[in-house]
Amino acid sequence: MSLTPASSSTFFATPTTTTSASPSPSTSSQPQPPHKHTAPSTLSTTPTASTPSFDFPREYHFPPFFTRQSNLTTLHSQLEKWSALVLGYCRYHRLYRLSLSSSCYSYYSSNSYSNNEGGGGGAAHEDLFRNRRLNRRLPLADAREVLDFMRREGRAEPVGGGGGFGSSRDRDDEKDGGDVFWVYWRTPEEWAGLVEDWVEETAQKGTVLTLYELTEGEGTKGTEFHGLDPDLLQKALQILVKRGKAQIFGQEDQQGVKFF
Repeated sequence: MSLTPASSSTFFATPTTTTSASPSPSTSSQPQPPHKHTAPSTLSTTPTASTPSFDFPREYHFPPFFTRQSNLTTLHSQLEKWSALVLGYCRYHRLYRLSLSSSCYSYYSSNSYSNNEGGGGGAAHEDLFRNRRLNRRLPLADAREVLDFMRREGRAEPVGGGGGFGSSRDRDDEKDGGDVFWVYWRTPEEWAGLVEDWVEETAQKGTVLTLYELTEGEGTKGTEFHGLDPDLLQKALQILVKRGKAQIFGQEDQQGVKFF
């Protein structure tokens, strides 16, 4: 059931926070009555097996969040909230791509150098667009609208849409329907900046490293780009190449990079 424009506007409006008064020293030191256990709220963000501790926003627990709003102002707010949820969720789980070509949607986590769980299956992270407790799912057309909104904001891009070297996995994703998107919780420019800072801090200028060493090597453990999707790494390195900060050479599966 959809809401009227007035009520939906209120629902998607940014909540106003209030500050409660702190207890005075004279009362805080007094013995407190035993804690009274109450039944859990139906809006609880109790972690599930697939998302151990990701904290979903309050909107996720209300049915109108999964219904496209007709009022344009309310719709824009709804898309903003969905965009924030997708970015936060993907960042928490280190997901770099997601596919909207199947009914349960699919996700790509970590990278293709190792077969990590969740690397292509949608079941592990199906709860992003589906709330089982409410028995609500964001329709596929609406999920596409969210990703298109993110694309216009520079936070998503169709895989195979340009800007990288066009790996075989990019081409396979494009051939399978073209409904696969990069999710930029960090943009390629931001990843490039992190790599460049690491090169400066560790005196790697003039050093030749393989792309595998950059994402899987001992030397990058503890960095945010350790475990980065190799195709996204290539996008970031291409930015450094254009800036004259790096040179990439070698074959697709055995590429190396030299930093300047």
